Amino acid sequence: MKIKLINPNTTARMTETMAHCARAVAAAGTEVVTATSAMGPPSIESWYDESLALPGLLAEVAAGEREGVDGYVIACFGDPGLFAARELARGPVVGIAEAAMHAASVIAPGFSVVTTLARTTGMAWHLAERYGMKRFCRSVRATEVPVLELDRPGSAARQLIVEECRRALEHDGADAIVLGCAGMADLCHAVEREIGAPVVEGVTAALKWVEALVSLRLGTAKRGEYDHPLPKRYDGPLADFGPRDARGA
Repeated sequence: MKIKLINPNTTARMTETMAHCARAVAAAGTEVVTATSAMGPPSIESWYDESLALPGLLAEVAAGEREGVDGYVIACFGDPGLFAARELARGPVVGIAEAAMHAASVIAPGFSVVTTLARTTGMAWHLAERYGMKRFCRSVRATEVPVLELDRPGSAARQLIVEECRRALEHDGADAIVLGCAGMADLCHAVEREIGAPVVEGVTAALKWVEALVSLRLGTAKRGEYDHPLPKRYDGPLADFGPRDARGA
C-alpha cells in the first residue's frame, strides 16, 4: 500500500523528521511517501495559520488521488482540513491528534497533552471535545516552545518538554502523555524513558491506523457529508481549487 504523509506547513526539515519516524514503524510492503505544503505558513501556531495552511494541504490530497495513494496522514496536531481532505479522498484520512488521543485512551485511563505555545491549548481542547476524548484528557499543558525551535541545535526544547510531562504526571492524574506537536515526533522514546510513563505521538499512531484501515479495505464513506465536493466554479486566486469532476480532484 502507499500512504501519503502530508506536512501542512512549509518547513521541509520537519517533514524529513516525521518521515523517518513513520518509516521506522511501517509494515513491510507499506510505502510512505511524504509531501511538504508548497504554500502557507512555515509553522502552524494559531487559527489564522491553520486556515491559510488548508489550500496547500488540500492540493496535496488532490495530487495523491491522481497518484493512486491508498490513505493519508495529516501531520499537524491541529488536524487542519481533516474533514475537507476526507471529502477529496477515496481512502482513509487520519489526523495525528485524532490518532494519538485515541491510542492514549486505550492504554491509560487518562492522559495529558503537552504542546508548544499556550495560545494553542484551546485548539487541543477543541479537538478533544470533537473526538469524544475530553473525558480522558486530564489537561493540556504548554511549554512555550515555538514549533521551529524543536529541531534547532542547542535548543532547550527537549528538557522543557520532559519537565512539563513530569508535572502532568504528578499534578494532573495523567497516566500517559500525548505529545501535542508533529515536530516532537522524534522525541517520543527519549521522553518516555526519562519520565517512566507511556508517551504517544501522533505521526506513528496515525500511520499505523491508516495501515490497518487500508488492510481492512475500508475507505472513506462517499454518502452524505464526506461525499465528493460539488462541482462548481471558484473565483479569484482559488480558481484552480474548484472541484471539476466526480472525484473532486
